[in-house]
Amino acid sequence: MSMVTALPDWETLSLAEQVAQLVVVRASGYLFDQQIRYPAWEPAAAMLHHWVEDLGVGGVILLGGSAAEVGLRSHQLQEWASIPLLICADIEEGVGQRFAGATWFPPPMALGALATGSMEWAIAQAEIMGAVTAQEALAIGINWLLAPVVDVNNNPANPVINVRAFGDTPALVSQLATAFLRGAQRYPALTCAKHFPGHGDTNTDSHLELPLIPHALERLDAVELPPFKAAIAAGVDAIMSAHLLIPALDPDYPATLSRPFLTGQLRQRLGFEGLIVTDALVMGAIANRYGANEAPVLAVAAGADILMMPVDPEGAIAAICDAVTSGRIPVEQIHASIARIWQAKQKVCTAQLQGNTSHAWENLPPQPIQLEQIAQPAALNAVAHSLRQSMRVHKPAASRLHHPTWATPLRNVIVLDDALEREFLGHHTAAIALPQQHGYTLQILDRHTPPIPLDPNPTNWQPTLLQLFIRGNPFRGSAGLNQVAKDWFDYLLRSDQLQALVIYGSPYILDQFVPQLPADVPYVFCYGQMPQAQAIALATLFEAAPE
Repeated sequence: MSMVTALPDWETLSLAEQVAQLVVVRASGYLFDQQIRYPAWEPAAAMLHHWVEDLGVGGVILLGGSAAEVGLRSHQLQEWASIPLLICADIEEGVGQRFAGATWFPPPMALGALATGSMEWAIAQAEIMGAVTAQEALAIGINWLLAPVVDVNNNPANPVINVRAFGDTPALVSQLATAFLRGAQRYPALTCAKHFPGHGDTNTDSHLELPLIPHALERLDAVELPPFKAAIAAGVDAIMSAHLLIPALDPDYPATLSRPFLTGQLRQRLGFEGLIVTDALVMGAIANRYGANEAPVLAVAAGADILMMPVDPEGAIAAICDAVTSGRIPVEQIHASIARIWQAKQKVCTAQLQGNTSHAWENLPPQPIQLEQIAQPAALNAVAHSLRQSMRVHKPAASRLHHPTWATPLRNVIVLDDALEREFLGHHTAAIALPQQHGYTLQILDRHTPPIPLDPNPTNWQPTLLQLFIRGNPFRGSAGLNQVAKDWFDYLLRSDQLQALVIYGSPYILDQFVPQLPADVPYVFCYGQMPQAQAIALATLFEAAPE
């Protein structure tokens, strides 16, 4: 990225230029327009260039592409910008969660599972996760981690948080989130605790609708707020708001648009001095109710410093300028937000300036892409340890897996939410390749698969390995099984074809299944869904019974 000895004085910027610094726009990590996967949210290159160079937006959030591509993309973006950008990503599970090739950790709840055996071990792993994530992010030009999640997931039906949380108690979440922060703070990357004041006890997906939380402030103080207080004490750089309506404090507006929450609770009561950033304003809970340009105005009026993914960035900037000119938003509030943004940008820029101060900052090249820091052996070993130690395994002495009377053809049924959106699964990955080596034929199903009659007394009887990739599904409104998975599980049980079960993702799904499983059906549960998790889970399964 461009490196500076001192950022330009924000007071020299026009009001529109100042307001633009509050805006973070979304962009594809891929370099070419024809690669864009979400055209409703990700602009073409010409529009993105306009937003960054002409409007002067303050940041960009990236999704998609390989780690190497994102390194090139971040260079491109910083070269367009006259003021260094905050470049961020939702990398709650490591850089590899979003950008192929980098280290992909299991979801945070896996570390919560480790804590049941050893809190000391779980804390150590959380620190490693934070450090590796920050190191790899900076290596490809990402300077702001939108992590950690500090929600307390005490509702198993939660469709939007689920395994993204470290656990279901405030004490556990506080300890592991602050450990993640300690690790990340070894590197000059910004961090972000989310989603204030706590998104863990919902059964509505705020990507689609506005959840309502009936709790009083006393309940929030006891359960939801302690991890945020811990993160603030640990020096978190930013806190992201939640799109939640909590009538006990504000009966009119969700937390993202609520001055009692953002200014009254977070800024004044909890004493947070860092950046307050909204969750994505394109999400249905906000965009569908408040409009593309009114929602950003309400968020800034409530106390937000940064607007994440407004529907119409240019319109949002104009609307906020109008609100300042009309007196609806005091100009001093814009100045206070800019000062915080400048402090954050100064942190990530000056830390990278060390040892290279001989040139004016305008002439310095972007920091080199450091791919040698991606997916180092120590990081991959840490992932493997977390995956193995957090797995749940049932190895019956008399297992169906290699029953001598069960001959081929064997069947490997894989059920996902959407087979077209799962880059972690391919013919080369273990969920497909390893069973194939054992003589299994493949059948892939998802929620789009047309229903077929499932005969409980099939003429073509096949011993079946059932693999389910199911976790919380943002934008799906579901935390649990899709109907295809339910139907196949029930069918295989009724027809006595279920040979073994592997679940990747949510432990709540396993808890629904275990009471129904015959004692001689082996199973493995793994929090991770990535190829490394598949390899570890299936190696464990096929070792569960003698050949």
